Amino acid sequence: MAARPHGSVDSVTERTFPVRVLQAERPVLVQFWAPWCGPCIRITPVVEELATTQAGALDVVKINVDEEPALSEQHGISSIPAFVVYVDGAPVKAWTGAAPKPVLERHLRPYLA
Repeated sequence: MAARPHGSVDSVTERTFPVRVLQAERPVLVQFWAPWCGPCIRITPVVEELATTQAGALDVVKINVDEEPALSEQHGISSIPAFVVYVDGAPVKAWTGAAPKPVLERHLRPYLA
């Protein structure tokens, strides 16, 4: 697989989810979002900043719920923005809602080296 730039937030699909999330070598923050979701758009800069500041310790990806309804259904996503942290291929924490950066960091702290 090609190298990704550190700090980037890539979109994943049903096809790329197994490699990008389940087989990842480090924790992965998955954001479920949609382009029509105001809170999703407002939190995007915070999520992108976390991807940059935690590059090397955390991968950050996003899933558009409109384009990937099967992934949304598999994860029981009923409200967005929704976040799921994966460690060693397993979901270890999930939450919904846009929150300030310190709250997101608090959610992630236990999973960062």
